[in-house]
Amino acid sequence: MPGVVAGLVPYLLTNWDAADPPAALVVIGVLLVAVGAIVLLQAFARFVLEGIGTPAPMAPTERLVIGGAYRFVRNPMYIAVGSVILGQALLLGRPVLLAYLAGFAIAVAAFVRLYEEPTLEARYGAEYVTYCETVPRWWPRRSGDGS
Repeated sequence: MPGVVAGLVPYLLTNWDAADPPAALVVIGVLLVAVGAIVLLQAFARFVLEGIGTPAPMAPTERLVIGGAYRFVRNPMYIAVGSVILGQALLLGRPVLLAYLAGFAIAVAAFVRLYEEPTLEARYGAEYVTYCETVPRWWPRRSGDGS
């Protein structure tokens, strides 16, 4: 799914045609795409190795994933995908991707609040509730030790 959201749809919207953005935006864009891709791959690997499953609802994890980037923020995969989309917008100089990012953010926020969080609480109970009390949903905390 991240490949469709952060790869196929931006391609369909832009054809990867750049609008000659300033060099500084290109550099920032490349960094955002690279960091987003790295975080996304590490988070996915954590689902497989730590959670013994996948992020997909049809093959959920057996254990709650709380290590790696999940120590700092509850939704690193969504943030990483958003980073890739923002990076592409800057790299290509294409405002249409900023509008797409806004739509993505609204859809993800609704999905997380209305489906994902209730589903995880039902599946993992008190462990998930405690996790939610100590780890923020969207804005990463500074350390992974509860502060």
